[in-house]
Amino acid sequence: MAAARKLMSVRRDWRERDVRVVLVALIIAVATVATIALFAAQLQRTLVSSASSFLAADRQLEAENGREIPPDWLTEAQSRGLETGRMVEFSTMVFGSGGFQLVSVKAVSDEYPLRGQIETQGAPDRPRDLVRSGPPPGEVWINPRLLRLLELDIGDSLEVGNRNLKVSSLLVREPDGGFRLSALAPRVMMHVDDVTSTGVIQEGSRVEYVYLFAGDDTVIEDYYQWLEPRLEPSHEWEGVRDGETFSRSLERAERFLLLGGSLAVLLAAVAVAVASRQYALAQRDTVALLKTLGVRSRGIGRLYLRRLVLWGVTGVVGGLLVALPLFWLLTRLLSEVLERPVEFHLTPSALLPALLTALVSLFAFAYPPIRRLRDVPAMRVLRSQPGESGRGALADAAIAILAVFGLVWLYAGEISLVVSLLAGLALLLGALGLLGWLLVALLRKVRGGGNAWRLALVGLYRHR
Repeated sequence: MAAARKLMSVRRDWRERDVRVVLVALIIAVATVATIALFAAQLQRTLVSSASSFLAADRQLEAENGREIPPDWLTEAQSRGLETGRMVEFSTMVFGSGGFQLVSVKAVSDEYPLRGQIETQGAPDRPRDLVRSGPPPGEVWINPRLLRLLELDIGDSLEVGNRNLKVSSLLVREPDGGFRLSALAPRVMMHVDDVTSTGVIQEGSRVEYVYLFAGDDTVIEDYYQWLEPRLEPSHEWEGVRDGETFSRSLERAERFLLLGGSLAVLLAAVAVAVASRQYALAQRDTVALLKTLGVRSRGIGRLYLRRLVLWGVTGVVGGLLVALPLFWLLTRLLSEVLERPVEFHLTPSALLPALLTALVSLFAFAYPPIRRLRDVPAMRVLRSQPGESGRGALADAAIAILAVFGLVWLYAGEISLVVSLLAGLALLLGALGLLGWLLVALLRKVRGGGNAWRLALVGLYRHR
């Protein structure tokens, strides 16, 4: 019986306009933040996945001391299920029919590249091809410039140290090419098994050994925890996320997306604050009647707190139901823009800002006026009491300002950006307030019109 009464109370509660406004505002706030956060996480995941091809792997380990790493390091990575590959990079002179030329050599294993593709060309007048492995032993791919510099043709031999290697293709682009000073010299790609026979690497030679790793991020991080104590100062562990510029760009993109959506959140928060205050004012007579029936202030507080929690659950569920289709649509649009399939992937941690937004919106904007309902005197059923004092409104405003500051700080992540945004909003509100005051002052001086017109002007001035 008690459950039925509670259900009827909830239904009656949700028929009120102010409650519906609170629910719609919460749904808008949660949907906005959840959609942006999910899309930002999806965008980051897609960009990181695409950018891994710039390393030809998920991680690279560079040994700049001219010595190879111990074999058990690769054995450990393979035992954990990681794909591995290796490269040897050095500069040397090569000889062709047209003379000598300084080149930058990249010797790669059969596994290279673990991520991305190599762009080659069978001849200068032939179309380009994308391949997933380097040249086989005994062959070499060269930069198109070397054809002119050394007067070579496809199929000729290129002398690299003590070996003559067959020029089988042109090297147009490599996934981890990037820009280095060595890139100013024409690039030559060969198989790593041919390096020893060339004899170009001697004791003291300037050579760099690079090892490639690819696999699940969690496995790679576990492997790095095992590897880190064994690394020397000459070893450098690199990943796409470790690049400062790329990492900062992703973080800033996510922050500005959330900051752009914060306008909808702030408007929703204002709607929650106004509607909940009106709801609290309308419930004062009901609370007074309940007190005459013996309900204590603590019981009234629990009653309305349960309603507030129910509003929050409804707002979160409704917001997520709106956010998921929007996120799916944005993922499809991203797939069309990138011209490649993008996997629809939900990141649960991306929903935390949305849940926190709902929590703050409820307990910073809706809870203060509802909490004061337990202070309504029972004598109100016999004698009308004045509305809320200005002291309570000032306290609500202080809590709301702190909540807005905290939410925007959560979205932006930079205190200077938060202060700038809130200062701009304060100036805008000040300008709008001044404009409204001038408008009311001018309307007060208007003369003439019917009784309804004069009553409307008087009412506007009184509630300015």
